[in-house]
Amino acid sequence: MPETGPTVVLPGRPLTIGELLDSAVLLLRSRAAVLLPLAAVLAVGEQLLLLPLRTAMGATGPLWWPAGMDDLGLFWFLLALGAATEAMIILFLGNPAARAAAGALVGRRPATGELLGSSGSRWGATALLCLVVGAVMLLASLLGPAWLVGFALLGAVAPALVIDRVAPVRAISRAVALASRLGGRAAALRLLGYLVWWMVRVGLGWGLFTGLTTLDLITEGWATAVAMLAWAAVNTVAYAALACLDAVVHLETRIRTEGLDIRLSRTPGAPATTELLAVGG
Repeated sequence: MPETGPTVVLPGRPLTIGELLDSAVLLLRSRAAVLLPLAAVLAVGEQLLLLPLRTAMGATGPLWWPAGMDDLGLFWFLLALGAATEAMIILFLGNPAARAAAGALVGRRPATGELLGSSGSRWGATALLCLVVGAVMLLASLLGPAWLVGFALLGAVAPALVIDRVAPVRAISRAVALASRLGGRAAALRLLGYLVWWMVRVGLGWGLFTGLTTLDLITEGWATAVAMLAWAAVNTVAYAALACLDAVVHLETRIRTEGLDIRLSRTPGAPATTELLAVGG
């Protein structure tokens, strides 16, 4: 196992809340070249997907409020669809983020090709689970407060799939089980991380657009495009960071509740490998 220290992504021991948030940022920094371009493509795609609904209700950036009270139903569906796409993007990014975190835990740095390649990456299962989780989150978001429960419990889907190597049909149930342990600690951490990054996103996205407008740098007809780009930019970092948080919280929860650190320390004669992280490995 890697030595502990202030620059170690995952020291291989139970961590405090602050240390977990730091670990997620360190993981993102160390694998930014992989995670951020992928996140950028997905974030731009999300903005394009939501644009027709925004246009239909006459909403304008940066906050995309509806033009009138008659569009509140459509606005509610827009919010629910946005929540679903967020969950799907974070889950998809969770695939390479989880494998990078697993490598960091055992003191190994997977190459970029390993994180994006097809060998053992389970991209097909990840895409399938994205659709399932997206549907669940869309329904939960339409029900209002149920979104909190759905988002809190589904953070470990990608890590369970690619680190624990469980079958896709078990990934969701294992994610829920892990999130519920220790009084729902992992679930609460995921909501905390989302809240922190939501405030950052709103502050930066709204602030960037307002600043450009104040300086009269947005020409007529380009306001919508600029607002979309501003949100895509801040979401790129936020989604990647939340995927990294899911990965480190997952491994730390297993250390606390399954003795994962003890298992890794009992591998004499050879360096630890990510295969040892699989459930039953």
